[in-house]
Amino acid sequence: MHQHIEKLYLSAKKEKKLIIGLMSGTSLDGLDIALCEVSGQGMNTHVDVIKFTTVDYDDNYKSRVKRVFAKRECDLEEVTLLNPWIGQLHGEMVAHTLASWGIDKEHIDVIASHGQTIYHCPKTQHKRPEYGNATLQIGDSDHLAVTAGITTIGDFRQKHIAAGGEGAPLAVYGDYLYFTSHQENRILLNMGGIANLTYLPKSADARAVFSSDIGPGNTIMDAYVQRHFAPLQYDKDALIASKGTANDALLAALCSDAFFSLDFPKTTGPEVFNLGYLSSAQARSNTSDLSHYDVMATLVTFSALMIAKAINQCSEKLTDIAVYASGGGVHNPLLMKMILANCPQLSAIKNTDSLGINPDAKEAVLFAILANECLSGGQQRFGNTEQGIPDITMGKISFCD
Repeated sequence: MHQHIEKLYLSAKKEKKLIIGLMSGTSLDGLDIALCEVSGQGMNTHVDVIKFTTVDYDDNYKSRVKRVFAKRECDLEEVTLLNPWIGQLHGEMVAHTLASWGIDKEHIDVIASHGQTIYHCPKTQHKRPEYGNATLQIGDSDHLAVTAGITTIGDFRQKHIAAGGEGAPLAVYGDYLYFTSHQENRILLNMGGIANLTYLPKSADARAVFSSDIGPGNTIMDAYVQRHFAPLQYDKDALIASKGTANDALLAALCSDAFFSLDFPKTTGPEVFNLGYLSSAQARSNTSDLSHYDVMATLVTFSALMIAKAINQCSEKLTDIAVYASGGGVHNPLLMKMILANCPQLSAIKNTDSLGINPDAKEAVLFAILANECLSGGQQRFGNTEQGIPDITMGKISFCD
């Protein structure tokens, strides 16, 4: 047996593993690094987050990725060069973070790396009958593994597509294994650049689990702030949006996209919901002369209404439901207030920290859970491909030397 396989075999047999979960989202704010102690597998999974940090990306990283991010046409050479460059950079970030925590890399079993999404392209979006669903994440896991000196499991989304899914959202797997409760029906709401949700029935029936993208979370708002309120990167505490008034005509145009009429499950991304989408809506509604504050007020209302619509749609036949939120959107008080105001069946929306997981760390933790399942799982059966949840094990393994 090769030494790498033997080491992986021994890690898979451990009662407890140390797994580093990495997440780099479409907001491009930084690399989330969660050091997780994971035990068990399947419905018996338990996670303790030992350490968590976000390593901010500098302007150089952001500008390079933005040149190829969510663009149908870009420089192929740059994409090719960025793939190993990001993998190496993420490896350096992990190595430096472990050093700052005083933790030896030899203590880590594996890294779980999501990579950096640059294009998400389901069939409902590209509408080219000769092709299936597709998505592309760069940040090569071989370069990450060699640079950090730790075996890495990455490129999770490709198996999901190969098995009949759309490559997203993957949160459903970790959400089900970790957050399912027999005491209440739950919706796990994540609001990053794109918002998504997972419905977890208290029956714990995997076949009844439901997950879907909703539409824009912060992606258009962040892009608008970066263009018109630089050097700000986002609307901290909704201070900008709170100074404006939502415009009904623009709001109606924003809400009219065919995506919102599609049945769940569905996926989307900044390839659709971006500043071009906003400009088109303004042109159709004759609102191009709105103040920047009114535009921001309309955008936060747009995100809130679509998120609330999805929550209501998932919970309309339930007498009890609890919603737990994560992602950058939880820090936008206006967004949170408007979502709750449009969900009459809810008395509150809680954060996932009430379930023991920092809402900023949740996605990185979920990829650590996926890596644990890749090593030690295999017992849980979703059998729910029609709902976008194929019964699969995800992740490709990259050895560190």
